[in-house]
Amino acid sequence: MSNTYTWSFPTLSAYPSAEGETDVVFTVHWVLNGTDGNGHSGSVYGTVPVTYTAGGPFTPYASLTESQVIAWTTEGLGADRVAELQANIDNQIQQQVSPTVVNLPPPWAA
Repeated sequence: MSNTYTWSFPTLSAYPSAEGETDVVFTVHWVLNGTDGNGHSGSVYGTVPVTYTAGGPFTPYASLTESQVIAWTTEGLGADRVAELQANIDNQIQQQVSPTVVNLPPPWAA
């Protein structure tokens, strides 16, 4: 079974007013979560900048959709970086399934 990935966006940083528009997003704060469907999961997080140019296409803040913000994020990161992030999550999950390192308490500490 392959891992499933989902994006979430806890915050969108915006200028209250810029280039004649209101609530202009300039940074997307993202989290990419992954799960194997068997109780193992991993995640990575970061930010990606967004640039609005006066006169260009603009979506009012209240009309933004999750799919639009996902597109901004994946385009801003690039396909190679998204693949690296997914591989990072895959490694986190694999470490839960078959750990190569374990943290043990001292044997004298009961």
